[in-house]
Amino acid sequence: MITVKNLSKTFQTVDGMEIPALINVNFQVDPGEIVGIIGTSGSGKSTLLRILRGVESFDEGEITIGEVTVKHDSTPYYSRKLREATAIHLQRSFGLWPESTVQNVVRKLYGAKYGDEGLTDFDHANDEFKEEALELLRLVGLDHKAEHFAPVLSGGEKQRLIMARQLAKKPEVLLLDEPATMSCPKTKQEILDAIKNINQELGITVLLVSHLPEVHRYLSQKLILMENGEVKEEGLPKDVINNFLTGMDKEEPGRDSQDVGSPIVKVEDLARRFYLLKGGHVLSMEDINLEVKDSEILSLIGPSGAGKTVLLRMMAGLDQPDAGKVYFKLDGEWVDMHLPGIERMTIRRQLGFMHQEFSLTHHATIRDQIAHRLGVKNEMVVDAAKKKAEEMGISDQVLDILYQLTDLPENEAKYRLEKIGLSPDVLDDLFPGFPEKEVRRYAEPIFKALDLPLDILDRKSYELSGGQKVRATIALVLATQPKILFLDEPFGDLDPLTLRIVSNSLKRINKEFNTTFIMVSHHVDFIEELATRAVMMEEGRLVDQGDTRALCEDFIKKCHAQYLEKGAI
Repeated sequence: MITVKNLSKTFQTVDGMEIPALINVNFQVDPGEIVGIIGTSGSGKSTLLRILRGVESFDEGEITIGEVTVKHDSTPYYSRKLREATAIHLQRSFGLWPESTVQNVVRKLYGAKYGDEGLTDFDHANDEFKEEALELLRLVGLDHKAEHFAPVLSGGEKQRLIMARQLAKKPEVLLLDEPATMSCPKTKQEILDAIKNINQELGITVLLVSHLPEVHRYLSQKLILMENGEVKEEGLPKDVINNFLTGMDKEEPGRDSQDVGSPIVKVEDLARRFYLLKGGHVLSMEDINLEVKDSEILSLIGPSGAGKTVLLRMMAGLDQPDAGKVYFKLDGEWVDMHLPGIERMTIRRQLGFMHQEFSLTHHATIRDQIAHRLGVKNEMVVDAAKKKAEEMGISDQVLDILYQLTDLPENEAKYRLEKIGLSPDVLDDLFPGFPEKEVRRYAEPIFKALDLPLDILDRKSYELSGGQKVRATIALVLATQPKILFLDEPFGDLDPLTLRIVSNSLKRINKEFNTTFIMVSHHVDFIEELATRAVMMEEGRLVDQGDTRALCEDFIKKCHAQYLEKGAI
């Protein structure tokens, strides 16, 4: 069904450096098999999948899927034939129509036959395709949500709906790139079961890229290990996984849960309410009370949609609650984060935030971006910005509000500035970048701790692997030596070996600099390894807190996550 022979691919950086992505790759997948591919970040997994999909060129070798064979010098016609024979499912992909679940699938069936799903005539399409659409929804476990409004489905339900839409194309091969990596255990279990059901009932061949060993234990019949663009090993999942994990660093001891200071963050009676149009669903957060102690590593755990990210953003002052207060301690005094002004700016300077949808600036080098970040968070920034703001006629309160935007993702900050009629340039005027010659001094110890080569400083984000991007973003935040660092699920894309490097690095930073971490993560093993304390959330409420391991075990049981029970790392 799938044959790959002597496949090679090299990328070229903007400065002319050649980076081999795939080197003489050979393997075969039989019809109806589920074959997994595992490896560290940058090993070539996603590049291989893109080539098999027909959307990436290659330099040498050939690939065959079904009756279609493509060589490095084949015409675009053959790449198009590959796309017809395959369907691909990408993590974080949510392209859905604002209508019912079943209509989303009917559209795809209509488009597969008549050429343009955007022109679907539902009077005709429902008669011809609705029964088939319902059958596809049954395959992915969504038939009970057929008439629900698609945009308000949960993250896992959206992922399964996208799978159903892909099946409408009747592909010979389903290519899966990190399915459900960013999902909570309950959602991940639902998606993995949908994949297994599709394979068993339809006999579709599945090629599954995932860096999670537990996913391959649960799904894959055969596993391929890739390393530096080459096939290192091929065999039974348990054998390949054991060999893969032999390269993992030993776990370093972290801070004892009792070795923490007094409270430095207080959340009192916090409340916020969300309404989702057409879905009838309301997330209500009420009576949230929480303290965070100096130097602790606190993890918020719970299912998708429990309100973890919402709480994290309110604690960091990025979003305002409907009621209640958040306080930070500054020079022994509590500062109300609801009140704009210089005191709040001083607190913000000591905070770092790494978003779930973290983004590195596409066109700038990592050195440029660290220089910018140091400009925003250096020790003199508050006084310097206050002086500049006075020259520009900007009050302390407005200056503080503008400073808040420097902790937001670039697109969100730009959107908020546009709403009040300001150009993004105002942030550069108020918070100019740090001298580039100083960047290496700040970056070197952080890069070393994260096992990142310093030559990455002069690369742009699109020249980095997924794991390198995550670690570069961590370095970007840590270079400013924040007192408190908020982490919103930024590590879901990391393989276990890289995740161990990150975990050990964060432990060292926590112990050396007494940095306080407040994080959201669905990666249960990572939480158990890193957090000194955990808080569990359900439906917008804090339902339990205390020992990390006990809460994680309870969470797995509540999620009915069989794939973890089969042997999580």
